[in-house]
Amino acid sequence: MPQKQLVLVTGPSGAGRGTAINALEDLGYEAIDNLPLSLVSRLLDGPPLTRPLALGLDVRNRDFSASALLEVLEEAITQHGFEAELLYLDCSQDVLMRRYSETRRRHPLAPNDDPAVGILREHDLLAAVRTRADILLNTTEFTPHDLRAELARLFGGEEGARLSVMVQSFSYKRGLPRGADMVLDTRFLRNPHWEASLRSQNGTSLAVQDYVAADARFDSFFTRVSGLVEELLPAYKEEGKTHFAIAFGCTGGRHRSVTLTERLAKALAETGWQVSIRHRELERGEMLSGAPLKDQKT
Repeated sequence: MPQKQLVLVTGPSGAGRGTAINALEDLGYEAIDNLPLSLVSRLLDGPPLTRPLALGLDVRNRDFSASALLEVLEEAITQHGFEAELLYLDCSQDVLMRRYSETRRRHPLAPNDDPAVGILREHDLLAAVRTRADILLNTTEFTPHDLRAELARLFGGEEGARLSVMVQSFSYKRGLPRGADMVLDTRFLRNPHWEASLRSQNGTSLAVQDYVAADARFDSFFTRVSGLVEELLPAYKEEGKTHFAIAFGCTGGRHRSVTLTERLAKALAETGWQVSIRHRELERGEMLSGAPLKDQKT
């Protein structure tokens, strides 16, 4: 494991950041929770690290903001030479409410108000951070043991159970996704956006998938890509890599890229790989509409 490895851990209050920091410490990380953002640069400039570093960052810090956190991430990579990742722990609003009710704690963004108010404020504050996350874990149905096991799989090196594969879709209009190991452009395939009956749907629907797959170039492209990925994954696993991210992009991030993401994730799962799916633009649409956010696992 590289010595100059950094994991920034954040997410809404109550999603499990404290548990995650403790788990990473048990995995051999030098772990620090609630470090003010203004002190991170000084820490990274300090004496050489002998272990990978994990920092827990949340809204309780007086200098916290989404833009400041993302600046810290960029500086760690570009100025300090770290292999840095942003781990975002997410959780549904109703489960966060239940956790606050059970512990009777006050929300840091609404200390004198209903926790629901603070949860919504924090959701808005962290929206940009969630979108930029390299690793997104939804802890809604996790027990602390489940979260520890998932982090051991992702960050445990040889002790981790398996190579985790993330397949995701995105729109080129909003830029490349952070942390992608392989990026593939699907804009050469015919676009369901121009089919009136399919425009309002997305690539999770069979009708859209069938339309995209009917392109004469689809089968050859998919066969070559899936073959390449299936050849590479065992090699990366042998090298000790614990997660691998593949991203498909198209113009709007709703049809072609989603179709390829769904198809490849299914193919990899059928051959025994542990695969998770993320549709960046669909998630963003749900977030803006107020609909519940859901992670998918295959």
